[in-house]
Amino acid sequence: MPKSFSRIGIVGAGAWGFALALAARRAGRDVRLWGRPGGAFAQLSAHRRSDLVPGVELPFEIALADDMGELEDCDALLLATPAQSTRRALAELGAALRRRPPLVLCAKGVETASGEFLTDVASPAGFPLAVLSGPSFATDVAAGLPTAVTLAAADPRLAAALADALQGPNFRLYDSDDPRGVEIGGAAKNVLAIACGAAAGLNLGASASAALVARGFAELTRLGASFGARPETLMGLAGLGDLVLTCASAQSRNFAFGFDLGRGLAPIAAGGGRLAEGAHTAPALVRLARARGVDMPIAEAVNAVLSGEITARESVELLLARPRKREY
Repeated sequence: MPKSFSRIGIVGAGAWGFALALAARRAGRDVRLWGRPGGAFAQLSAHRRSDLVPGVELPFEIALADDMGELEDCDALLLATPAQSTRRALAELGAALRRRPPLVLCAKGVETASGEFLTDVASPAGFPLAVLSGPSFATDVAAGLPTAVTLAAADPRLAAALADALQGPNFRLYDSDDPRGVEIGGAAKNVLAIACGAAAGLNLGASASAALVARGFAELTRLGASFGARPETLMGLAGLGDLVLTCASAQSRNFAFGFDLGRGLAPIAAGGGRLAEGAHTAPALVRLARARGVDMPIAEAVNAVLSGEITARESVELLLARPRKREY
């Protein structure tokens, strides 16, 4: 295992991949950013700018590649493709690379088709795995604004070495050996952010939003406990920290998606066509919770709205009509 991870490959040139490439370069790493040929990546190659991250230019020190084989000599890879594209990206990486360097999963979600967490999806590919998550908007990271995240791996030495390699000015990493807890925090908060966005779209007020965050965190904690996640992980950056950020800002795609649902837009029209990972994660998250006997009424309500069973306003009425109970 390289001690310095001097060469980092970024797989995926969307907003998050763009931002992570900049963060890794600021940390002193040699960076190679891969994107699919043509389209937006061709524009990025020509102009060193992305419409997804306005006002930030990619320095020429960051190499661009549209052939995955050019990542062969990287000491570690950061997989920044959407959660539902993880399996496809891994298959392509496996075919393109002879080596299996450490791979950091940077998406937040559960695979809808299989109901698997991304580490479970990635495990058969043979890469040593880590997970990166926490309260971080791509535009903030790209602009070099102060951000703190968690990097977790089952091997604590790997987590610490990768965190050291990626730590740079205004990008602070905390290492952890609880990747499942980090995954649960990242996946569940996207679904809960849709609920908070819907409350804002319905003009329910700040008190209702605070209640949703608090009760949503209780749901996240119950699910995490059923998987053996550590309470301190869920109370940290990858759990509570990310939940607070995503549930309180229109900059969040999931919040914006939920806001449109609250205003009465259909799921197919909500969010202005931008990816809202929570919409994909909700049905898988609900299935996981049901299978483990975990009560997640807010996640259930979001899933019911997305499936067209009820409206956003009806979901609020149903939540308020639930029998009174002790907290937690």
